[in-house]
Amino acid sequence: MPVFSGTGQQYVRYATLSFTLKGKPMQLSLYKSVSLSKLPQYSDYLFLPFADETNGVSTYAGGRYIDLSTGDLKGNTLVIDFNKAYNPYCAFGGGYSCPKPPDENKLQVAIEAGEKTFAGKNGH
Repeated sequence: MPVFSGTGQQYVRYATLSFTLKGKPMQLSLYKSVSLSKLPQYSDYLFLPFADETNGVSTYAGGRYIDLSTGDLKGNTLVIDFNKAYNPYCAFGGGYSCPKPPDENKLQVAIEAGEKTFAGKNGH
């Protein structure tokens, strides 16, 4: 997965999440970090990077993230709580390698929930 610093980080697609939001069918890809999955304390960590129509307006221009775990899965169901969406470190300053949400995770709706734009200087 590309990062804002121009390098990359290895993630594997863990699942495709299909849901309806604001009356429209949506899909997001859920990822697992290759490096973090080797650490016992992060073996169940899942990563949901996404972009939406609030980016650059009321939220960080580079997208936001939601952290999940395999324990959040209930059968074939996973609750996506957009209230838990947060800005990457890149939103607060330079010097970080923050993953860019992939094109398939760009939602064509505004997600008003979650963390908003940082009032200070953006790193990007």
